[in-house]
Formats: sequence, C-alpha cells, structure tokens
Amino acid sequence: MQSALRLLYPSQCISCGEALAEDFGLCGTCWAQTPFITGLICDSCGAPLPGEAAPGETLTCDECLHVKRPWSRGRAALLHRDNARRLVLALKHHDRTDLARPAGRWLARALAPIRRPGMLIVPVPLHWTRLIARRYNQAALLARALARETGLEYAPDALIRPRRTPPLKGAGRLQRFATLQGAIRLHPKRTGQLKERDVLLVDDVMTTGATLAAATEAALAAGARDVFTLVLARAVKDA
Repeated sequence: MQSALRLLYPSQCISCGEALAEDFGLCGTCWAQTPFITGLICDSCGAPLPGEAAPGETLTCDECLHVKRPWSRGRAALLHRDNARRLVLALKHHDRTDLARPAGRWLARALAPIRRPGMLIVPVPLHWTRLIARRYNQAALLARALARETGLEYAPDALIRPRRTPPLKGAGRLQRFATLQGAIRLHPKRTGQLKERDVLLVDDVMTTGATLAAATEAALAAGARDVFTLVLARAVKDA
C-alpha cells in the first residue's frame, strides 16, 4: 500500500517541490539556501557570533547586552533570511501548516543545549481576531510539533493576548516594546499551570524580542520558575 502511495504521491522538497527519497525534507539546493544556525551563538537569543569560544564559555551578542532579556536563555533554528524567510512566510501567511512538522525537528535540535527535564512548552499567543482571520496560530503549530519531537508537555493556551496590538512591521525597538507592554497575560482558567515550572516560550520569529519579553513577563508573573525562549528564525542585521 505504501509503495502504491509513493508512486501516486512521491515525496517532495517542502520548499521547491523537487522529488525526494523521504517526506518533509529539503532538497540539496534548498538546504544550501536555508541558513541553519550553527557554531558560536549568543546564549540569550541564539544569534550566530563570530570567532571561537572556550569550552563552557557563555557569550552574549551586542543586542542582548544592550537590551536586557527577562528570560534566562534562548535559541533559534534559522536565520530569518533567504529560504528560511520564505519558509516562515509560507507557514505564517500561506497555509503551509505542513511545514510545522520538519520545523519541529529543527527546533528540537536547537533546543538540545538548553533543554531541561520537565520543561513546559508554551506558544506565544495571537489575539482572537487574528486567530480567526488566519485560522491557526503558527507559534502553536510549532510548539505542538516540538512537543511531539521531544515528549515535553505542551500547554497550548496557557497565555492569551487580550489586547489587539497594531502590526509591528517597520516599527523601531522602543515602539515595539511600548506597544507590547502588558499585551500578553496568563489565561484566567489556567491559574497555577505555570507555577514553579521551567517554561519554554515558542514563536516563529524573533526580531527585537519585544513579544517574547511580554510573554516572559506574563509567565514569570504567573509563577514560572524560569523562562527560556525558542524561535524558528532569528532576524539579525547584516554585518
């Protein structure tokens, strides 16, 4: 039966559609155009850093030195450019929910150095009006895929976004932080769910970190023991 299905529906590259031997993968060309983050990275946001570090040394990028992060440690799977940006946009705006499955594997690899036993995976929430318009929360899809990959507990609605904020595209750092201050809160029916837990916040993209900061503050206010962040893609300025 599987062989017959393969003949009718052969596996394809999730980016360009080229035939592949396995499902939910990238062809060689698309893989080369997808900037996975490896090597030396910022321990606060996962952005790549130049040079080398001594074993066990923890480094922080210039942006995270300038903007204090309320969470403890953070990671990212991809740089938000080239094919990674196209994949993120396809997931977020073009109904490519199938991309969450391979993204879950990439996120699990990025998480490994900071993973803690018993972590609770919590997606960054959408305001209900945007959820209705989009029909899904891409952060929740990523968080669920990550939970399947890792076996960690998943709390899909622990946090809510009771206030609709304006689109942040093109906004500066200060405006983003001001707009998102207090915009994310604990779900009133989930009191105690985050208490004394190590919480892992999951989102699709980190730009300035304003959204993750608001979600972290909400988690800490709800009694979380510690908060970590994980995003599919990290936006960084070109050198």
